[in-house]
Amino acid sequence: MAGYVKKSMEELERLSVEDAQNADKHKIIVIMDDIRSMHNVGSAFRTCDAFFVEAIYLCGYTPQPPHREIHKTALGATETVSWKYFETTQEAVAAAKAEGYAIIAIEQAHDSIPLQEFKWDKQPLALVFGNEVSGVNEEVMQQADKCIEIPQWGSKHSLNISVSMGVVLWELVRG
Repeated sequence: MAGYVKKSMEELERLSVEDAQNADKHKIIVIMDDIRSMHNVGSAFRTCDAFFVEAIYLCGYTPQPPHREIHKTALGATETVSWKYFETTQEAVAAAKAEGYAIIAIEQAHDSIPLQEFKWDKQPLALVFGNEVSGVNEEVMQQADKCIEIPQWGSKHSLNISVSMGVVLWELVRG
């Protein structure tokens, strides 16, 4: 039986904060619609850093950096991922649309597109992830150009927002 040896920090070839800030990113904005948990916000930053997302838009009562609880899970990603705050998710969606981004709600909805069937042709996308309990705001759902759903088979039929974000981003950027 062959064993595995973890890669060293040098082998991982991690970018410096400055290099990460200046790198070409995927034309994806993550819009966080009234997220309650600071841990979810921190995890979102870390996930967006991992997948080279262009920016995060924090909306409504979604917690904002700097905060100890966000930094605990972000592990420095608040320094490498650009972010903006908007009082409402509708304002964030309007800003993304004005910049040429297609608005994609990540939600279980009638006529949603199963994630594995969505084909990203590299046009700019703004992915809206909703509140941990109520999901994406109904007004925002009406503004969405498309809706993607992650297929699920278990009894809960929901995933934590940070898990959903990782699944969706991986599926999009892996090509």
